[in-house]
Amino acid sequence: MGHRFNLDSDVEQLLADLCISLGFCLPPAEIRHLCEAPPETVDSFTDAVFEAEGMGDMSYTDLRHQVREVVARHMSGWAGEGIAER
Repeated sequence: MGHRFNLDSDVEQLLADLCISLGFCLPPAEIRHLCEAPPETVDSFTDAVFEAEGMGDMSYTDLRHQVREVVARHMSGWAGEGIAER
């Protein structure tokens, strides 16, 4: 049975969106890790998602662009969280 998200967390909402929209459904341990210590920038969070999925360098792919768009959309709503666009 898959991980059930606790959507009280902004990070879990972002990860649930990535799972539903793009199929990036991370293991529970990776979700916990990202919730406890979320990367502070859009690019570093995007990289962390690919690392958690066990994927190699995706720097110049359309898939990375799609994941980054979802991350950026969510993080832009996290005002006052110290999250930067780059």
